[in-house]
Amino acid sequence: MGELDRLFAILAEARHRLVRIALVLAPLFGFLLFFELRPLTLSVGGVTVPLAYPWPNPFYNITAQVFLAMVSWMLPPGVQLLNIGVGDSILVQMEIGLLLTVILGMPWIVHEVGAFLVPALRRNERALLRQIGIPATALFALGTAIGVFALTPFTFRLLFLYVSAMRLAPVLGVQEFVTFALLYSLAFGVVFELPVFIYALTRLGVVRAAAWRKHWRGAVIGALVFGMVVTPDNSGITMLLIALPMVGLYLGGAYFAGRWEARRQRSRAPPGAVAGAG
Repeated sequence: MGELDRLFAILAEARHRLVRIALVLAPLFGFLLFFELRPLTLSVGGVTVPLAYPWPNPFYNITAQVFLAMVSWMLPPGVQLLNIGVGDSILVQMEIGLLLTVILGMPWIVHEVGAFLVPALRRNERALLRQIGIPATALFALGTAIGVFALTPFTFRLLFLYVSAMRLAPVLGVQEFVTFALLYSLAFGVVFELPVFIYALTRLGVVRAAAWRKHWRGAVIGALVFGMVVTPDNSGITMLLIALPMVGLYLGGAYFAGRWEARRQRSRAPPGAVAGAG
């Protein structure tokens, strides 16, 4: 009965944390869908500062503004987007709104998840979470930014070169465009978490550093499979553009895991053994 009570307590705590997350994310999602940001310039000491203020508008809202910015930045000139399905425009706004909600609400999500997990972690696991928290967040932001501002626009331009070479009309469904752009950009953010994942597993003693180096061929196959799954097109080009950086990040994570393991072994070695080795 004690174990059952403990299980119910854990479920109740998880429900409590999920409700707290929803109470923050739901209003944020509604704000993105029902307000637009109108530009405002403020002159302070002769310096013009660009600002924006929210204004109710359920049609031309913040998600629509982000969509137009994505089109301007990512698509080559002359590509025409088509609203093929009746509700495609609404689905696109909701997809962008969900993504922005998760990104903007991520600090609160991490806080609540951490508050739920920390009581069950050992001291070394808590220390590891504190050490990798900032690098993991920075790498995810860096990977997503590279995907949004560099690789996704490059991929669209590359793919539409084939369209132009075959004298085909450069058109694209709006739903396909947003799905591809969001998945492809987020995939780079996830891929950039790989070194942190490898390093953490070695720090926790789950996987030895030598195992990462030994199974690099399996990592290459896994990178190709991951690239194939997360890219919605069948060209193979987008798969390689994800898989190749993923392999490099895997090797980088294995390198830093090996360095940490070697440093720990040196610190645990008796002083005489270290002197004799020197």
